[in-house]
Amino acid sequence: MIAKKETPTAATEPKATTPWVRFRRNKLAVAGLVVIIGLVLLAIFAPWIAPADPNRQDLLAKFAAPGTPMRASMGGSTYLFGADSLGRDLLSRTIWGARISLMVGVVSETLIVLIGVTMGSLAGYYGRWVDQVISRLCEILFAFPDLLFAIAMMFALGSGLLNLFITLAVISWAGMARLVRSQVLQLKEREYVQAAKAAGAKDWWVILRHILPNAIGPIIVSATLGVPGAIMAEASLSFLGLGVKPPTATWGYMIYDGRQYLMSNPLVSVIPGVAVMLTVLAFNLFGDGLRDAFDPRAKQKGA
Repeated sequence: MIAKKETPTAATEPKATTPWVRFRRNKLAVAGLVVIIGLVLLAIFAPWIAPADPNRQDLLAKFAAPGTPMRASMGGSTYLFGADSLGRDLLSRTIWGARISLMVGVVSETLIVLIGVTMGSLAGYYGRWVDQVISRLCEILFAFPDLLFAIAMMFALGSGLLNLFITLAVISWAGMARLVRSQVLQLKEREYVQAAKAAGAKDWWVILRHILPNAIGPIIVSATLGVPGAIMAEASLSFLGLGVKPPTATWGYMIYDGRQYLMSNPLVSVIPGVAVMLTVLAFNLFGDGLRDAFDPRAKQKGA
């Protein structure tokens, strides 16, 4: 007996899933988001969570082992991860270092998005000489290795948090501009965009109201994946002594400060190094999850 072929009904047809539903199914992406939320809370409440002042020195506790009690002048707690070469609590400095790393990642990537979206929109929408000028400028930036360009800029501008934001934005906006340009080139030919232009809408209104909202998915994904790159760049520049000025606690400078004690006291560099690794991994997992959620076809093609 031949079984009848069932026709799809409303009950059997697969329901369309939203990006948020697809994101929640990705356990690694959700784990990355949980870690990011934890890091943000850690950075916000650092003054209450950190057991000691991150910059307070106690030379008598130089390279104190993990679990060593602190003196009353340091806060009377315990060196849970030990102390550095100046007797400063490694745990407190690592917690406070989360503030700088997350600030560098978020602020610099915000500047990159503002510059990149603006330049990419102009290049893709107007084309011709505007596109040629912006595209050539992007190619010039792509021709320089990012780290070497960042080192040269930090030498010229000087160390400091503001100069670090400017440097990271200047060397990285071209990638965002190229992404937005490709999106605008596709979207500006759509019927609703042509209808808006025929109705007399101004160019800036067409870009902001009809084009960019439909390109927001790739922009969010690119910005999220760019945050760990900015964190790694800050760590690299601080390791070279070109980042945030000491004694401010930053993960990169802590790694740099402990490089000469790797054999005798490895925790001085290992603890902030692990913090950088976990933060970068969490943002990468989160960004990959967003990419798969906004464009599930890309994952299927990759498979």
